[in-house]
Amino acid sequence: MARVAVVTGGTRGIGAAVSKALKAAGYNVAANYAGNDEAAHKFKSETGIPVFKWDVSSYDACAAGLKQVEAELGPVEVLVNNAGITRDAPLHRMTPEQWGAVINTNLNSLFNMCRPVIEGMRSRKFGRIINISSINGQKGHFGQTNYSAAKAGDLGFTKALALESAKAGVTVNAICPGYINTEMVQAVPKDVLDKAILPLIPTGRLGEPEEVARCVVFLASDDASFITGSTLTANGGQFMV
Repeated sequence: MARVAVVTGGTRGIGAAVSKALKAAGYNVAANYAGNDEAAHKFKSETGIPVFKWDVSSYDACAAGLKQVEAELGPVEVLVNNAGITRDAPLHRMTPEQWGAVINTNLNSLFNMCRPVIEGMRSRKFGRIINISSINGQKGHFGQTNYSAAKAGDLGFTKALALESAKAGVTVNAICPGYINTEMVQAVPKDVLDKAILPLIPTGRLGEPEEVARCVVFLASDDASFITGSTLTANGGQFMV
């Protein structure tokens, strides 16, 4: 029987690529999304992957959404925490709302999503949790104290939960993408991309969502059972750790 995988923010960008790659690898995928009904329904019709709408910044919404997924598809064995937002501003201009929205969606969501499924994973002696962090959680970025703090927090969460879960057969790992060719990056003006971003990437190009997705598929597989608490960087050499 196919393992059930949940991907948050799973209908667009990196998340969509992850959902499709996991389905191609034989998983029974549930793609979560927050609010873009049109994009979600288009994704579902094109891929056949069921979509589930809930706000990952709300614990109650996550618990209810995951309960629905498990009722329809079965116990969640693979969880990919991909959902994320940006609300950029230098700290001296950042509002409490900008700070709170990013922390709640990009960091608190890891607790909100993992807590309802971790006991089941432990009892079944199998689980894969993969957290999508960011290069900016490793090195920081101007105008992103909220985003960088949240994504750095994702890495600490990953390591601590990995320690707690290793003997129960549950691995917890993180991926830190660099600049990936998604809608968000495509919205950057071309001159900024050509002059300020690409020169910083040793490979000389943006990453593709499918390249991050392949990292997820590996970490979710049985082949990665001895890897936990690790951070896999996929940034074209822009930041080496």
